[in-house]
Amino acid sequence: MSKITEDDIKILIGTDAEKAFRMIIEMYGSKLYWHIRRIVIIHEDADDALQNTFINAWKNIASFRFESSLLTWLWSISTNEALSLIRKRERHSSVSLDDLEALFDQAPEGNSYFDGDEASVKLQNAILKLPEKQRAVFNMKYFDDMSYEEMSGLTGTSVGALKASYHHAVRKIEQFIQGD
Repeated sequence: MSKITEDDIKILIGTDAEKAFRMIIEMYGSKLYWHIRRIVIIHEDADDALQNTFINAWKNIASFRFESSLLTWLWSISTNEALSLIRKRERHSSVSLDDLEALFDQAPEGNSYFDGDEASVKLQNAILKLPEKQRAVFNMKYFDDMSYEEMSGLTGTSVGALKASYHHAVRKIEQFIQGD
């Protein structure tokens, strides 16, 4: 089968929206999952946010105008879903960041998100301590290699503010790692 393109999906949306949507999930599901997972950390939360992302996208796919790429649109939805889930969990949960840190310290090699080396665990623990927006910006820049312009398009935040957030995140991570 040849590679599916956004143009293929654009054509299909008008004639067979369900097939187009299955193609979207196939093209972007894994990438979006890992983007969300880096924000929410916990697999079950990532699954919930991904499901909400696709539900939201399905409800609005007919009105999508392709003024941006599908990935940009889905990235924006998934980022918002992940951040909303974090805020919701923080309001309704007694789990602290220290509890999450202890969870990672106990079983880094049992989690497919980590390769088990000490540096990875320290980095993830440092990222956990960042405020949610800094964490999202750091993840997009560091793990997803996004440009500030791409991030600005996704988040609606100015390039200057994103650069400042990333800079502050890097400094906080360095301080955390050096402090251990």
